[in-house]
Amino acid sequence: MTFNFVRPSKDDIRELPVFSGLDLAAITVVSNDAELEKAVELLGGNKHVGFDTESKPTFQKGETSDGPHVIQIAVSDHAFLFTAHYMPGVELALGILKDCSIKKYGFGLKGDKGLFRKKYDIEAVEMIDLARVLKQAGELKNDVGARAAVAMLFQQRLTKSAQRSNWSKYPLTNQQIKYAANDAYAGFCIADVLQDLEILER
Repeated sequence: MTFNFVRPSKDDIRELPVFSGLDLAAITVVSNDAELEKAVELLGGNKHVGFDTESKPTFQKGETSDGPHVIQIAVSDHAFLFTAHYMPGVELALGILKDCSIKKYGFGLKGDKGLFRKKYDIEAVEMIDLARVLKQAGELKNDVGARAAVAMLFQQRLTKSAQRSNWSKYPLTNQQIKYAANDAYAGFCIADVLQDLEILER
């Protein structure tokens, strides 16, 4: 199936309302056993999730990142953020990444497999890069990033205000929490639409 759309310009995107996404009440930074149990309960049984990671940016030539510093997993009404400050949460997230029965939808996932292989010695599987899916479906020249995809499908603007912040610092700010969660949640929502359009299998 061909999905016909026009990629909006950066100026067009700036004029759109902000992506509604999830508010802070629907986001959990997993940092204790009770929050871990909540994550197990709400993520269990889902066969597809929205996924993203955040890493501390590098600014010096030759500098390498030891990320990912945050792992984000989202479902229809909640998102969970996992950091190394509570390793049982990270282990839950890694278990989902290794689970071949769960599809992980996100954008720009090319380097993520390598990051998880290097840092945690795991093989992330069933990672579906929506940037490539949308490129193929729309018969476009280039991959479609999350910001452009949200604009095309929802006529909303995905904010990138916290993108270059320090993701290794803890605790995360509310701005970072909403940004990170909604990047993963956008992936979930877009995958949902593409499934309805029969561009992706359910």
